[in-house]
Amino acid sequence: MGILCKLVDALLLVVFVVMLLMGPLIDAQTVLPETAFPDVLVRLKKSYADEYKDYIMVEKPHFFVGLVWLELIFQWPLLLFNIYGILASKPWFNTTCLIFGASVITAMSAILGELIGSQRASDKLLMMYSPFMGVGVLALLRGLVPRSGKGAPSKRPALARKKRA
Repeated sequence: MGILCKLVDALLLVVFVVMLLMGPLIDAQTVLPETAFPDVLVRLKKSYADEYKDYIMVEKPHFFVGLVWLELIFQWPLLLFNIYGILASKPWFNTTCLIFGASVITAMSAILGELIGSQRASDKLLMMYSPFMGVGVLALLRGLVPRSGKGAPSKRPALARKKRA
């Protein structure tokens, strides 16, 4: 079980780093003016939207804008905590990973519900968004599994009693 947890942690670390960069560079263009970003990033986002026909990214419905704010204000700091927690083997990593996973699953449920329900999304676009649901599930499950390799937490030794004469 320990090697599986280390493999999952390594996979999550890579995904967390990618998401850490993607949030402020790409997703933030949904809620902030494009003039605040370099032209190369604006073109990258537009080429993605054109290639995948991502109508949500282009039309910016209110629920999506709200979810992007959630990502930037709540999930992005959790990504920082999770990356640090994995690298430093912090005991609170499970808790932050569980919270992050639950938040991503909730947000992705709304987005995937829109994509599937509207029947406007191509299979290519669904394949782009679906892995994020998988990341949320993986993070949630990783948050439920105790840290491996650390052994059982030791209890404090009982205080020795003084002998009375």
